[in-house]
Amino acid sequence: MAVIIGVARETAQGERRVALTPETAKKLVAAGATVRVQRGLGDLAHFPDQAYADAGVQLADGDVLADADVVLCVQPPPADAIARLKPGAVLVGALQPQADEARADAIRGNGIVAFPLERLPRTTRAQAMDILSSQAGIAGYKAVLIAAQLAPRYFPMLTTAAGTIRPSKVLIVGAGVAGLQAVATARRLGAQVECFDVRPETREQIESLGGKFLDLGVSAAGEGGYARQLTDEERALQQQRLADHLKGIDVIVCTAAVPGRPAPKIVSAAMVAGMKPGSVIVDLAAETGGNCELTQPGETVASGNDVVVAGPLNLASQGALHASEMYARNLYNFVSLLLRDGALAFDWDDELLAKTVWPERAAAA
Repeated sequence: MAVIIGVARETAQGERRVALTPETAKKLVAAGATVRVQRGLGDLAHFPDQAYADAGVQLADGDVLADADVVLCVQPPPADAIARLKPGAVLVGALQPQADEARADAIRGNGIVAFPLERLPRTTRAQAMDILSSQAGIAGYKAVLIAAQLAPRYFPMLTTAAGTIRPSKVLIVGAGVAGLQAVATARRLGAQVECFDVRPETREQIESLGGKFLDLGVSAAGEGGYARQLTDEERALQQQRLADHLKGIDVIVCTAAVPGRPAPKIVSAAMVAGMKPGSVIVDLAAETGGNCELTQPGETVASGNDVVVAGPLNLASQGALHASEMYARNLYNFVSLLLRDGALAFDWDDELLAKTVWPERAAAA
């Protein structure tokens, strides 16, 4: 019997993305799966029901998850929804089970085989399944557009009849996927762009995009392409030098994150107090506490010296169409590892499955 893949409408507030597009649905049907989705699934991401129907998807008004062998999602389903899934069903998406005890208990209690793709190993083979990278890219792009909108100045240099307008000085904090996309976007808008990262190996990537690497003399190169946490002495030196530099910066876009931990505080309230009035900070790390001490998640506020600090949430959802296309391809590439002739087959010797599955299995050790 063919595996049944179910996808329901997202229920999280403000979520516009979908885990399945007509493109990936067609591929799953071709692989022998039966695909069922809730009507209106893709409305907010601009994928009409008819496009899904044309791809061979079964559309339903009610529950499409009760008898599904595989459930795809963007945001993790509520605990009660997980409890209603078929025992032993496969759940794939950005699940963060350890962030919610009720969700974790529902997964364990119902014997769900969960694949939180944020746990995916950072390997070359896994790149096509990497939801963190695909969604971070569009978030970095949107963050710069928000900064340009909030800034009371042009980004590019302009020569006008009224004189020359100097380009904005933009600093990107963090040279991960979001940060590098922010560098590229700010450069396209004509700004003078610098990027600060404690990993010296990012210099070449930053410079290849037209940015300047800001070297503060502090290195925190870590494992797996991520930064390690700084020592107290390193952090003090970094903050002293960064504070002096920020006095001449017009726009900061913060993107620094350490997986599984609160975002590192890099821009202090004292640094903000030293910036020019009218400067702008857009903090992509707001969802995990923010890189700026003054960030208020989901809010845009002004400091005492008229520096605007924005803490947008779920920026990838603002680019729902392209974000969904990339996310759905990530999920399709991962689910393809689970399918053999239209049926489920788990190869626990595959490190991508073994290291991603939650709860961890003895067979994955």
